[in-house]
Amino acid sequence: MKMKTYKIVILFISALIACNAGAQGIVQVDNTVKTINDIKVGADRTQEYLPLLKGKAVAIAANQSSTIKQTHLVDSLVALGINVKKVFCPEHGFRGTVDAGKKVKTYKDSKTDLPIISLYGKNKKPSLADLQDVDVVIFDIQDVGVRFYTYLSTLHYIMEACAENNKSLIVLDRPNPNGYYIDGPVMEEAYKSFLGLHPVPLVYGMTIGEYAQMINGEGWLKDKAKCNLKVVTLQNYTHSDFYELPIKPSPNLPNMSSVYLYPSLGLFEGTVVSVGRGTDLPFQVIGHPTLKETTYSFTPKPQSGAMSPKYNGQVCHGFNLYEFGKEYMKDTKKIYLFWLMGTYKNTPDKATFFDENFNYHAGNATLQKQIKDGVTEADIRASWQEGIKKFKVIRKKYLLYKDFE
Repeated sequence: MKMKTYKIVILFISALIACNAGAQGIVQVDNTVKTINDIKVGADRTQEYLPLLKGKAVAIAANQSSTIKQTHLVDSLVALGINVKKVFCPEHGFRGTVDAGKKVKTYKDSKTDLPIISLYGKNKKPSLADLQDVDVVIFDIQDVGVRFYTYLSTLHYIMEACAENNKSLIVLDRPNPNGYYIDGPVMEEAYKSFLGLHPVPLVYGMTIGEYAQMINGEGWLKDKAKCNLKVVTLQNYTHSDFYELPIKPSPNLPNMSSVYLYPSLGLFEGTVVSVGRGTDLPFQVIGHPTLKETTYSFTPKPQSGAMSPKYNGQVCHGFNLYEFGKEYMKDTKKIYLFWLMGTYKNTPDKATFFDENFNYHAGNATLQKQIKDGVTEADIRASWQEGIKKFKVIRKKYLLYKDFE
């Protein structure tokens, strides 16, 4: 990159980080900020689903986000005398402490003595044996509204297993903290993986309950099977709301800044750039050992949720986006490609910038090619619009709450 151009990039990034409300793309909105005290989540509405569990053998798909007020859902249901047989846990484990991508072992919970069965790694889908002694499965896991967040794929495979084995599924709905907009390329069939199983935009603007209805209704399960599904809905929630998560949904999304930045910075997971795993600011900083003329540096080190971080012990030069994520990211209502495009241009070895996972995160091969070819962000975004328009027609059929448009 020419020095003059690069300095312009640095100045613009610095302006964004400084939270300049007048920067291009930032629009102040009057969406309502709501907390767990303002919204009644599905798990809290016990009167709606406890009668369905009476006399039934129950399995629960859960992690650390699965709570009724301050008490874990599993502990609550056991205390209420529900016949809970086992717990299915997603990536990061039942207590949400396992590194991304690491195998989660099946074990017994020390508090309840229930078997904890991992649905990550080779065993992504409950088996016939797993469901043989179960009548009903409850799914209660906090989503963050991004296609490559793997809890969506866990939901898909649980629905598929329930359909195949004639078991009922109850989804206890939770608000989507990125549920107030839709953006990004729609996934193409060729890039179907655990990072995305469905033809939806990168940010899809639906709750996990609405999404489950869409999986069922659009025939996305194997052989177009239908799951016997019930969604326990939210109260006092609309898609115009900003929802503050009471519990971090996974180890490397510790706060709302990281959650708002995740749709944009998650794409870096398919590149050589670090997103701050192994620091106190995961998904709030970006950097690489070879970047120059940057405004921030960090050194990844092993810690809970990131025991083997990228560039462990090496100084990474880059940018701290925490303040921008916290103060303004939610108001932009879009994925920011600016940082991805800028770091690619400033990487000395462009041939190795993208890895084999990038296209699966993007959901197509087009985005990588567009960035390499120097296509403008405006033109890249324009290329998404037809797919988004078609998706909105599908999405509308399954909404349970007032929409943002």
